[in-house]
Amino acid sequence: MGRFDGKRVVLGVTGSISCFKAAQLCSTLVQTGADVDVILTAAAREFLTPLTFQSLTRRPVYTSLYDVLPDLSSAHVALGAQADVLLICPASATTLARLAHGSAEDMLSCTALASKAPLVIAPAMNVNMWEHPATRANVALLRERGAIQVGPVVGHLAEGISAMGRLAPLEDVLAATRLALGRRPAWEGRRVVVTAGGTQEPLDPVRYIGNRSSGKMGYAIAEAARDRGARVSLIAGPTALPHPWGVEVRLAPTAREMLDAVLAACDGADALIMAAAVADYRPAGVAEHKIKKTGVGLELRLVQNPDIVATVHATYGDRLVKVGFAAESQDVLAEAGRKLDAKGLHLICANDVTEPGSGFGTDTNRVTLIGRNGWREDLPVMAKEAVADRILDRVEQLFS
Repeated sequence: MGRFDGKRVVLGVTGSISCFKAAQLCSTLVQTGADVDVILTAAAREFLTPLTFQSLTRRPVYTSLYDVLPDLSSAHVALGAQADVLLICPASATTLARLAHGSAEDMLSCTALASKAPLVIAPAMNVNMWEHPATRANVALLRERGAIQVGPVVGHLAEGISAMGRLAPLEDVLAATRLALGRRPAWEGRRVVVTAGGTQEPLDPVRYIGNRSSGKMGYAIAEAARDRGARVSLIAGPTALPHPWGVEVRLAPTAREMLDAVLAACDGADALIMAAAVADYRPAGVAEHKIKKTGVGLELRLVQNPDIVATVHATYGDRLVKVGFAAESQDVLAEAGRKLDAKGLHLICANDVTEPGSGFGTDTNRVTLIGRNGWREDLPVMAKEAVADRILDRVEQLFS
């Protein structure tokens, strides 16, 4: 979230039992800074009243093709022209058909015809309606024209069964809307590989050597790159974070598994952003059974893990932009500079993990960006989403 400040969102709500969730969606959009204009279809008004959305947005709610704005201009033309994004949630089979075939039967379909804003559709309906060839053809046509589809998903339906047709989680709907608003020409067709989280190097079937990385920074970078329109592969160690919508996720619990996944994903990629905290060492051997307590000390022999970024540089050279992280507790900038040169990086993000608001597991970070030829930028403490944007701004410059 946090990418809706000042954006004009036209939210179309159609007739589906899941339309009650549109009120929560509307509230979230408003709370994150969007100006939301709501259009209710006649079927949606059987479930919800305009007052619900008027109370949330403090703006008029539109229900009729003949509604006008305060200046007496035609509402469907003005809203369509002013919108930054047209979001239809939930999108019924009827509305999908109207949009696909250019019908202008109601306020929502007319607004869609009058708008050049990107379209996001979140279908929700009975499983048989969703699987009908007519519905699938309508959705395919809308996608061909550039619409972003999110959902439906498998889940409990109003009929009492679990099947495909449930509205996508609202977090995914918001992510699709951010993508619609954030796409940039410089990222069109780009492939970006991002790593996140810490690796876990097993000692036995129960224990492992690991670190405190939460994966939040890497996930924020992956989502920010997706929002710009890149095709993102996220290679993650074990984390408690949900997989982000619109991102290809591959799990790689150990350093060697992450190396294999990264090398494969970097073939043809435009950038690698190595935000994972990869274990430098692993046990020389893994016990077949749980190591028992014996009353005496336990000595472990560790061997060094391969350096993933250095291996990528040796394999692909400068065919892709390479970004690394230096999470240090002392001599932060000196160590970051050493890694920048040794690993063939274009950019390194240095941070002191002992500093409040800058360590593992926090929602903020304070980093210094260091590039080749001595370029440097010191950032203040910022939300990790904001740090991700600053990193990607620099990557965008490196693309050219």
